[in-house]
Amino acid sequence: MARPVVGIIGNHYLINEQYSVHAVGAMTTEAVSGVAGCMPVMIPTDPRYAQVDELMGLCDGFVFTGGRPNVHPEEYGEEATEAHGAFDRARDGLALPLIRACVERGQPVFGICRGFQEFNVAMGGSLHPEIRDLPGRMNHRMPPEGTLEEKFEPRHAVRFRAGGVFHRLMGAPEVMTNTLHGQGINRPGARIVIDGQAGDGTPEALYVEGAPGFTLAVQWHPEWNAAQDRVSRKLFEAFGAAARAWSAGRSAEVA
Repeated sequence: MARPVVGIIGNHYLINEQYSVHAVGAMTTEAVSGVAGCMPVMIPTDPRYAQVDELMGLCDGFVFTGGRPNVHPEEYGEEATEAHGAFDRARDGLALPLIRACVERGQPVFGICRGFQEFNVAMGGSLHPEIRDLPGRMNHRMPPEGTLEEKFEPRHAVRFRAGGVFHRLMGAPEVMTNTLHGQGINRPGARIVIDGQAGDGTPEALYVEGAPGFTLAVQWHPEWNAAQDRVSRKLFEAFGAAARAWSAGRSAEVA
């Protein structure tokens, strides 16, 4: 039986400051294939090359990854400042309408880090340019020193809303997660339910209320060590199950 096809929304990069590429992290493709049990496909994150309706016809679900570029503040009605960092306007132009279309159709979508923030902006919410500058907030950014294992190790707890979607999925009211982000949710968008928070009040887990399909997103990076980490494994397994259900329903329609 063919595996469901999952489109991975990545980022644009320059190799040696000259050669333009689209890329996704290998750990994300590994998690989609090995844990979610789906066929990973890298999506060129530019609306010049791929249209929303084409992608929705090709894929059974989508993972919206993290990355250094941030969502441009014009997308939520604010002006760009130095604190907002680098941008990827082509990804904005593809990812945000794709999220909205999938939410309404019920096609499975899973957001990670920037993807978490994209879910919020796509639904009309806004972002803080720098979480660590807010009173009472911790520094959520990646540690500048250390091995990759040390950078991705769990650093703080996320507490879920009692009886909420994430509480039920994890089978626990609180989990430990890594943290590698500078920006975060300011004003939640329409239908965005903040279902988990860090101890300093930073939103860390969300879903879209009333959506007919899988719409979970997290601010941390569950693609790291996804096969061994219990929290990460549950997220990717749940997303994979949703993608298989979507694929089966589409196959039944064709039959």
